[in-house]
Amino acid sequence: MANHLTLEEKSRAVSLLVEGNSLRATTRLTGIHRTTIQDLLVRIGDGAALLLDQAMRGLKCKRLQADEIWTYVGKKQRHLAVGDDESRMGDFYTYVALDSESKVIPCYRVAKRNGKETHAFLQDLAGRLDGRIQLSADEYQPYVAAVRKAFGDRVDFGQMVKFFEVCKEGERRYSPPHVSRVVRKAVVGSPDGSHISTAYVERQNLSIRMGCRRFTRLTNAFSKKLENLKAAVALHMAHYNFCRPHSTVKTTPAVAAGVVPAPWTVEELIRQTDWRID
Repeated sequence: MANHLTLEEKSRAVSLLVEGNSLRATTRLTGIHRTTIQDLLVRIGDGAALLLDQAMRGLKCKRLQADEIWTYVGKKQRHLAVGDDESRMGDFYTYVALDSESKVIPCYRVAKRNGKETHAFLQDLAGRLDGRIQLSADEYQPYVAAVRKAFGDRVDFGQMVKFFEVCKEGERRYSPPHVSRVVRKAVVGSPDGSHISTAYVERQNLSIRMGCRRFTRLTNAFSKKLENLKAAVALHMAHYNFCRPHSTVKTTPAVAAGVVPAPWTVEELIRQTDWRID
């Protein structure tokens, strides 16, 4: 059981997990049984979700970017068979909102990518922010109605419309397509065109793929259960916000956003999440 581990053992295991190691790799490096590490991940991840929900409130962010990053649970969507529970298997997306200035992530959501979940994500985001904001996102159509409903007249919203070149298969099969042109489009209110961008949140997507093994492509480290994916994402987000100094703001995003006065160690993150589960 994860609760039988010492704080030092928990800290070492969590530190390895947030640096992109799989459960089995963490087992080999720590000597802790894989099931125990998985139990620890779920426990700390569930506590991290509660921590983030409680701490990320009343934020004075001014310019935010939103995006979604793909992964899957159990099997890819196209491989689902009759009888598979599509609500818990197949393609899943992590919606992410990131503040351009402090780099804090006030809100995320692990869900299917559709209009209903987009509305839920933006309603959650709107409830965590204090004051008017400028929001940027890609051209995913459900954002338009969802932004209007969630923020009303408290938002200036713009979208990045990207045009891609068709690339041949082969050596570029697993590479991102080449962007040939970008159009910045004002959608709601009067967004500042120079700040309509998704560059920062797209860079955060790379950090997720590098730091959370379940998002690494072409491996067998994908999540087999939805609960484990949600726990892993929550742990990543909490560690990113509270523990990992950001090179741009020279401290952790949570400190830069005024959520906490000082960066946390992994041990402090474990203490802050553990008691929320007990």
